[in-house]
Amino acid sequence: MAFDGLFIHSLLNSVKPKIINGRLSKIYQPFEQDLVLTFRKERKNIQLLLSANAQYPRFYITNQTIANPDKAPTFVMVLRKYLEGSVLKEIEQLGVDRIVNFNFSNRNELGDQVQLVLSLELMGRHSNVILYDQKSGHIIDLLKRINPDENRVRLLLPKAKYELPPLISGINGFEVTEKEFKEKAIHSDPVDFAGQISGLDRDDRQELIGYLEDDFSYSSFKTFMGQFNKKGAFILKTPKNKRKIFPYLPYHLNLTKESADPDINHALAEFYEYQSNQDWVRQKSAQIERLIKNEYKKLTKKIIKLKKQLEQAENSEGYRIQGEILNANLSHVKPGMTEVSLPNYYDNNRPLKIKLDVTLSPARNAQKYFTKYKKLRDSIKHVKKQISIAQDNLDYFDSVQTAIDNAEPQDIDQITEELMNQGYLKKPQKPKRKKKITEKNLNKFRISSGKTVLVGKNNLQNDWLTLKKANKNDIWFHVKNIPGSHVILQSSEATDEDILETAEIAAYFSKAKNSAHVQVDYVQDKRVKKPNGAKPGFVIYTGQNSIAVTPEKTRVLSKRIN
Repeated sequence: MAFDGLFIHSLLNSVKPKIINGRLSKIYQPFEQDLVLTFRKERKNIQLLLSANAQYPRFYITNQTIANPDKAPTFVMVLRKYLEGSVLKEIEQLGVDRIVNFNFSNRNELGDQVQLVLSLELMGRHSNVILYDQKSGHIIDLLKRINPDENRVRLLLPKAKYELPPLISGINGFEVTEKEFKEKAIHSDPVDFAGQISGLDRDDRQELIGYLEDDFSYSSFKTFMGQFNKKGAFILKTPKNKRKIFPYLPYHLNLTKESADPDINHALAEFYEYQSNQDWVRQKSAQIERLIKNEYKKLTKKIIKLKKQLEQAENSEGYRIQGEILNANLSHVKPGMTEVSLPNYYDNNRPLKIKLDVTLSPARNAQKYFTKYKKLRDSIKHVKKQISIAQDNLDYFDSVQTAIDNAEPQDIDQITEELMNQGYLKKPQKPKRKKKITEKNLNKFRISSGKTVLVGKNNLQNDWLTLKKANKNDIWFHVKNIPGSHVILQSSEATDEDILETAEIAAYFSKAKNSAHVQVDYVQDKRVKKPNGAKPGFVIYTGQNSIAVTPEKTRVLSKRIN
């Protein structure tokens, strides 16, 4: 289901008790459309994510570690000026619409008490976060400033009077009395009645219609609405395996239950974790992915061109033959001839046509063919080397793309640093202080035997994990001939089950994560070496064993411990 008005009503039942009367201690904007507000309450820090993302606008309390940018955007600076240190007095939903107002109490520069409203409008591409003064009703600032030419309905700029967006009129189902229900029901059927209720998306409306078709009564209607006053949630799947989240368990939709959670906020945070991670990674890695795409295109074209050159060089024997035959028959070549047909003693004396340069003597024409032959033969070694270098670079960018695909937002900075060190991106004039790689940066897993498995998320982490962190007797894993993470099983001895579970983790954190029967090599870490001058993440190894596995997301991620 979508983040509709009734879902927001349910979510607030979980969120309100946790943050109301909390003091707002930190505000930052990790990504273009996302804000994180940190509240201090009962000696605990609670992070509230507000997102005006056009595809999935949302809010919920999150435990995700989201990096704070070095430079705060203008809107965040305004929020810090007006809201930092204020107390959240109330959270109000506007009826059952997709507008949530966070009411703060604070003191201005003169020490006077002021009431400020941070309004979150969850309306698809029109989603926004707006700070305004409750008393005057004037906008102080907003996340998305809208040019008047783009929105003629209301003015969305600082100092303008705050006005509500156009709202669809309808009935608030929580306020309908039995008398009102009966009056409406007389003149409508279940479909018409459900269409008059506000705050329902298509799935909720279909489920309500199902309830009313089973029993078109006030009791049935109240039973349906009562489900939105609970605090739990259910994750369900469509026949096409699309995941949906509901604050109740629907019976009239073609959905299969995947899981249940007593806390709707917790369920929602987990539901969006993967999608939001992907979105944040995409935003942070946009420059890198453009670079990879361009380099990949250039290298692919270069390899095709070099392979054509190699093919021509390896098939250059014909030039030598033409030179020899011409040399053996110089007397048959007359001045002014553009070509000559001579018997080819390499092919049963069949006629061979040889093109000639009229400006050169017969002997010089023959020498020209020998020179061309020698040049092509001499180029084979060089062209092969160039193909190998280009292919290595292609594999390198493949490994960087795989790291991005498996990355979390905070990992992109290290990937950027790696590309700067390799000369693919310009270094800033004021370089940031390098953050040392530690075990905290890695993905960490605990397999069934209790042993720990460490996984690098990018090439810099892979090198650090394999060459510095790992004990030489630990077991090193990597997918065979495919870009992927370096994986260390922290043990010198491993059972078949240990190897199988660790290999599945290695396969999942590779380019082959969605494939079946992925071949994974494993060997003691002391047998893994890095050649001099090799790119980050590239190693060689000997004496390995191999195992075929099929990585399964749920099974792999259930072992994660950080």
